[in-house]
Amino acid sequence: MCGIVAYTGGRSALAVLLDGLRRLEPPDYDSAGIALLVDGGLAAAKKAGTFGDVREELRVRPLPAATTGIGHIRRATLGPPTDVNAHPHMDGSGRVAVVQNGDITGHDRLRRELAARGHELVSETDTEAAAHLLAEHYSSCGDPAEAMRQVCRQLTGTFALVAVHADEPEVVTGGCAGLPLTVGVGDGETFLASHAAAFAPHTREAAGVGDGRVVTVRPEGAWVTDLDGVPVDPVPYDVRAAGAGEPVTQRGRDEDETVGGAG
Repeated sequence: MCGIVAYTGGRSALAVLLDGLRRLEPPDYDSAGIALLVDGGLAAAKKAGTFGDVREELRVRPLPAATTGIGHIRRATLGPPTDVNAHPHMDGSGRVAVVQNGDITGHDRLRRELAARGHELVSETDTEAAAHLLAEHYSSCGDPAEAMRQVCRQLTGTFALVAVHADEPEVVTGGCAGLPLTVGVGDGETFLASHAAAFAPHTREAAGVGDGRVVTVRPEGAWVTDLDGVPVDPVPYDVRAAGAGEPVTQRGRDEDETVGGAG
């Protein structure tokens, strides 16, 4: 399995993501990468090899300062462990970045359909197809959460997706189909990860997104809906198993179901 971590808040996203990926580091991983929202665009670094190889890439080619981003540590299941196949994956315009845990079925058909519509895919992964689909849907609806819902309805398989869009500063979206995502809420910062261990040192307040659901993450909290856009309760999550101490409590709700904070 792969590890996912995302952050939006007031700290250095790069530092938070690197620490979170280190905490998720599986023994048999083969690549890692990070994408940051920077000045209305995206900046990314990814590398096949060890975590040390990624850190060296960041030392040689530093990324700009940012407070929102996504990270991924991969064990290859589709496509060999190469720099190109490492996550995050972007759409053709470089405006959408996506990381994934799991497998999307029928990805060969999706890639052919995308190519027929003029998309150029450069990797051998199913995740890149999801990035291009997200870009298409966002172009139509202009809403990152709705774009994620449409993609999750369109895709089949067992997966968890997390994405950022250059036009949506301080926003991270995620979708679950059979694999988990967990939200952690701090003081003016929010985390999203495949396992709460990624953010356990930073917050004791957490909740699961839930299967068949989409989450929108901002510094002030997280909002969960089903695939039709109906607000739903997040799943209670005890972060003691991840080493963060006492059980979490859920704060109140605004118009949507909210984990930590008002909209």
